[in-house]
Amino acid sequence: MIHPDGMSWPALLALGAGHGINPGMGWLFAVALGLQRQSRGAVWGALGPLAAGHALAIAAAIAAAGAIGLIVPLEVLKWLTAMFLVGLGVYRLARSRHISYGGMRVDARELATWSFLMASAHGAGLMVLPLVMGNLPAAGHPPHLAAALLGFANIEWSGLAAALVHTAGYLLVTGAIAVIVYERVGLRFLRTAWVNLDLIWAVALVITGVATVVLSS
Repeated sequence: MIHPDGMSWPALLALGAGHGINPGMGWLFAVALGLQRQSRGAVWGALGPLAAGHALAIAAAIAAAGAIGLIVPLEVLKWLTAMFLVGLGVYRLARSRHISYGGMRVDARELATWSFLMASAHGAGLMVLPLVMGNLPAAGHPPHLAAALLGFANIEWSGLAAALVHTAGYLLVTGAIAVIVYERVGLRFLRTAWVNLDLIWAVALVITGVATVVLSS
């Protein structure tokens, strides 16, 4: 199972902060809602649903990896994760389209759903897996497998804890950027910043994929 004591909590927090920098995962939407409604409260009100959707995407990725880890060896899981990360990074280098969902008139549920889809599409959950993969249940030995199945609830709870720590970093940075952009900067710089951040994000996915295999071998 996933053991909380074996996780790198500072790394999870820092990775969440890195995700919060990406305009495609939340703060741009919060700023746009604030400008559309001419309300600072709309910016703050968007942060909760955005964080909830992001946390759900991270938790879902960890839970899925935990389930797969019950039936395939850890080494195979590492290679699968690395392949998905590199593949997604290459795809985003070639094609950096973003998900459109629901327009700008959205309620909290729709905003959380959008955040979940964006985090999933950007590979946010996949990027967290190398930080928790060493604590996933081992496959291939029936007694241990039976014990892992009985303890699957612990995987989910520990994965939720990891998702919450990660999301705390995400929320802190997303909220700070959204407020600064809304109050001081405005959206005029986004054409340049958006392209650069998309490129950096795609490269980061590839690097994370390679590191997943290289650093664990």
